[in-house]
Amino acid sequence: MVVWARYAGQMAAVTPYALHRAGPDFWRTRHPRMQLVRSAMLVVATLSFFGALRYLPLAEGSAISSLTPVVVVLLSPWILGERPGRARIGAALAGFAGVLLLVRPGSAVFHPAALLLFVTAVSNALYALLTRRLPGDSPYTTLFYSALVGTLVLTPMLPFAVIPHVWTWKNAGLFVLLGVFAGVGHGLLTRAFLRAPASLLAPFAYLQVLWATVYGLLVFDQFPDAWSLAGMAVIAASGVALAWQERRRARAAARAT
Repeated sequence: MVVWARYAGQMAAVTPYALHRAGPDFWRTRHPRMQLVRSAMLVVATLSFFGALRYLPLAEGSAISSLTPVVVVLLSPWILGERPGRARIGAALAGFAGVLLLVRPGSAVFHPAALLLFVTAVSNALYALLTRRLPGDSPYTTLFYSALVGTLVLTPMLPFAVIPHVWTWKNAGLFVLLGVFAGVGHGLLTRAFLRAPASLLAPFAYLQVLWATVYGLLVFDQFPDAWSLAGMAVIAASGVALAWQERRRARAAARAT
């Protein structure tokens, strides 16, 4: 039900916005099959991530799902034709090593639900890469399909969902905010991937680990142990190193031209 609310809320927020900015033909796409596959990957990623968070702490769970940049770097040559280079591959492997520190015997995330986070990482990577394959579509069209597919797939499942007996305005407000934040976040993500190489944008996903740690502490009173913090630090360092390397390459290319 939570995942459905995330997509239904996003659709309720995105549809009038897309209609206003792109006109009545905002839903028309040049790549219908690609839009459906891409949006389906996002639904799989969301279901897997939300399912895993029922059993795992927020910060550590977000860190494992941050394997997405690793998968993006490894898959970008085959899907986008982008050559990641040794520096990108090295940073990706370093990030994977950080994840291994998190998923260790005795840790809070040494749980079968951690496998769902690997599904999340792969699905998110495919979602991000396929976004780059939609240059002919408006960002508003792409954002609309991201919400539409999730809503259509999950709505028939509502009769089988566990619905709270007591429904409050607070719950309703949280569901609405879930959709609004999802719409804004994926709108910005779509614009970014239509303007820059996927392997260059991938490291910014590591910021999710920082915010998840803050929210986990403030909202759920969860804080990672020393080993988990070390793993998260390795993941973040790999992203910073990759961003620094890309900046050097961009400067060198600018001087050459």
